[in-house]
Amino acid sequence: MMAYLKDHQFLSAFLFVLGSLTFAKFAVKTLAVLAQTFLLNGTSLKQFGAKKGSWAVITGASGGIGREFAIQLAKAGFNVLVASRSHHQLTETVAQIEAKCGSDVQTKIVTIDLANAHDDGFTRLAEACQGLDVGVLVNNAGKSHEMPTDFVDTPKHEMDDIVAINVSAVLRVTSIILPGMVQRKRGLVLNVGSFAGSIPSPMLATYSGSKAFLSTWSAALGEEVKSHGITVQHFNTYFVVSNMSKIRRSSALVPTPASYVRSCLSKIGLACGAAYTARPHTSTPFWSHALIDWAMGVVGWKSAFVGYTHGLHKSIRKRALKKKERDAKSQ
Repeated sequence: MMAYLKDHQFLSAFLFVLGSLTFAKFAVKTLAVLAQTFLLNGTSLKQFGAKKGSWAVITGASGGIGREFAIQLAKAGFNVLVASRSHHQLTETVAQIEAKCGSDVQTKIVTIDLANAHDDGFTRLAEACQGLDVGVLVNNAGKSHEMPTDFVDTPKHEMDDIVAINVSAVLRVTSIILPGMVQRKRGLVLNVGSFAGSIPSPMLATYSGSKAFLSTWSAALGEEVKSHGITVQHFNTYFVVSNMSKIRRSSALVPTPASYVRSCLSKIGLACGAAYTARPHTSTPFWSHALIDWAMGVVGWKSAFVGYTHGLHKSIRKRALKKKERDAKSQ
């Protein structure tokens, strides 16, 4: 009997210690998420050349998040090179920068079709960056599907464009900018990702896979270059008001591009919502996105999130098809 009680005492003590350690781990990680998201400031942009004549290069800067990165980095004290396919929209971006910052900021425009691997725009980009002290690179350009669609029904040209812009172009642009950062022992590479990269998204399979690549590549690259004084940060992004999301009104869960970019630039070097799952070189900086990321990490039931996402995308597709029918009838 005494041996039986001793065995149970040992088991009870073991379970108590195990439970205490589990709770302590949960508490520490949760406090880290809350502190980084709501209290702490990230690395100052001055460390990457702000107000010292350095340049920021932003792809996909013709509107939305990319345009806001260009404007806010200019306000922070960087000269700005903007790249996109639409020269007209880039001139609008530059006009906004000049209106907000005056003649203190230099600007350059590079028109480039990131979906076309044979476009000489990559050569033009390399020539435009030659001799510049580029302190920040923002890989923002991205493409998703027209609407949620099963992979077998996805048009080939759509798949090709998604991979070209979200994967190949990121590699090519970064390979142009990164050697100079390594030489100067200073730099910041910001890669705009998506929740679709951390939670597989049925009916957006190609886009989801491209964003999963971006997350993994950012983690690997960040480890490679940190000894050179270069920070790589991959932003895990939920919905933002944009043409890509097709959401026009902001809410607590869906910030405007200005609010979202402000959170990104204020949390450089901090994982925020991604701190709970400790993903290297990934940050979920916007407060509501951070809480969603934290909650998903706590629950940890990825298959349930995949199933929910599948159902959501089925519903979105139905609405999109009905809208197409209405538009066709009205013409």
